[in-house]
Order: sequence, then structure tokens, then C-alpha cells
Amino acid sequence: ALYFIGGLLKHAQALSAILSPTVNSYKRLVPGYEAPCYIAYGFKNRSTLLRIPASRGLGTRIECRSPDPSCNPYLAFAVLLEAGLDGLDNKIDPGEPTEENLFALTEDEILQRGIDNLPTSLWEAYHALEEDDVVKNALGEKVFDQFYTIKRAEWDAYRVQVFDYERDQYLDV
Repeated sequence: ALYFIGGLLKHAQALSAILSPTVNSYKRLVPGYEAPCYIAYGFKNRSTLLRIPASRGLGTRIECRSPDPSCNPYLAFAVLLEAGLDGLDNKIDPGEPTEENLFALTEDEILQRGIDNLPTSLWEAYHALEEDDVVKNALGEKVFDQFYTIKRAEWDAYRVQVFDYERDQYLDV
């Protein structure tokens, strides 16, 4: 199970493109909210990406806490499974579990522990996906190409929008 966790952590940034597939998805992946933004795992720890609930035995499970309701569950399970299996195949060590509340730490403390962040935008997630052959292969060439084309168009449409916040913040005279 540890190697499976290692695979999920290794591919977490690319997984975000599938698990958090809209620009709005990234508004909840910020420090202090319920959703995780740090690539780490822990037991009973709700500030990490992966949580191993307290119960043990045959019912032990790994809870990935980043998917948002807008993700396609079939694609999500496919990429999560492939990333975890890559961890098993390549014996990817996940390192030590994190038991402290990561939301209570400063950014410097997070960096000192060697903990990476999930992507902060859809664009960052898609760049990570482009570079991750394991996650891309889980989707297959046709699905990846269509998914990427659609999401690129969504990003291009989003990034040229001017929002009320911008008007209020910068144009209020």
C-alpha cells in the first residue's frame, strides 16, 4: 500500500488536471480550506492530499481528498489507479507520513519539509499533465487529445475575461 501511495503522490500534480478539471476547482485548493493543497499523506490528517482513516484491517483505505464534484468519475478512477499501480511497479517510496496540520504551518515551514503544492490553476495542472506519461497513458491518446483540446479552449476563454473583482480592485475611481 505504501508504494501505491508513493505513485499517487508522484503523479499528484498531473492528476489534478483530471480531478479538478475547471478553473473554479482551484479556488478551493488553497491553504486553510477543507480541500487539500499540499502533496503529502497522513493518518487521520485532513490537511494532506491523501488520508488514511483510523480504521485498519481489511477495510483500510486511502482517501484522496482533492477531486471536486465536477470531475468525471470514470477518468478519475482510471488515472488514480494507474498512478498507484505505477507506484507499485516502480516501488515509489512515499516518505514518512505527515501528522501535523499543514494548514497551521508557514509557507517556509512547508518548503523546509520538502512538501510540494498541488497546482494553483488549471493551466499549471495541464502543464503537469502534458509532462506525465503515466497519467496521459491512463487516458489513452484520443481521450487525452480531446480532453486537452477542450480544456485549452476553456482556459483561453477564461483568461481573457474581466471579473467584478478586477473592476472593483483596480478601476474604482
